[in-house]
Amino acid sequence: MKEKNEQDLKIRKATSHDVSLILRLIKELAVFEKMSNQVTATEESLRESLFGATPFAHVLIAEIDEIAVGYALYFFNFSTFLGQPGVYVEDVFVLEKYRGKGIGTALFKKCAAIAKKKKCNRMEWIVLDWNPARKWYDHIGGKSLDEWLLYRLKGDALDKLADIEE
Repeated sequence: MKEKNEQDLKIRKATSHDVSLILRLIKELAVFEKMSNQVTATEESLRESLFGATPFAHVLIAEIDEIAVGYALYFFNFSTFLGQPGVYVEDVFVLEKYRGKGIGTALFKKCAAIAKKKKCNRMEWIVLDWNPARKWYDHIGGKSLDEWLLYRLKGDALDKLADIEE
C-alpha cells in the first residue's frame, strides 16, 4: 500500500450535500481549539448561510481517496483604504491523523489562488496564540497585526445596540 501524500490530495468546492460533513469538521475543529461548548451551528443554519439565496461564506473540502480529511472556510471582505476586496480565512482544519502531510498548506494555497483570481489585495486570518501553526504562518510571510485588537459584539449586547438603531 502506498503512503498517502500530496499527490493523492483533492481539494474541491463544497456543495449543499456536504452540510453534515462540514458540521462534523467544525465540531472537530472546536475540540482541537478547546471550544466544543461554543458550537451552536446546525445543519440547517449552515445550509442557509453557505448554500442559501445569499451565501455568506465558501467551503473547500480536502479529500484523500474520497475521504474528507480537512476543510477551509473563507469569505470576502473589503478594505476601504485600498478600495479592494480581500479574503478572510475563518477556518483551516485538518484531522489529526492527516496533519504534517501538506494538506493545510494545500488548503491555504487554494485560498490564496482564489484571492488572486478574484483580484483581492490580501488574505487574513486569526489564530489562537498557542497554535503551533503560527510558526508556519511566519514562515510563509504572514504578519501578526499586534497593533489591532479584535472586538466582538454578540447576544444581548448585539440586540441592545440593534434596538438603538430602530
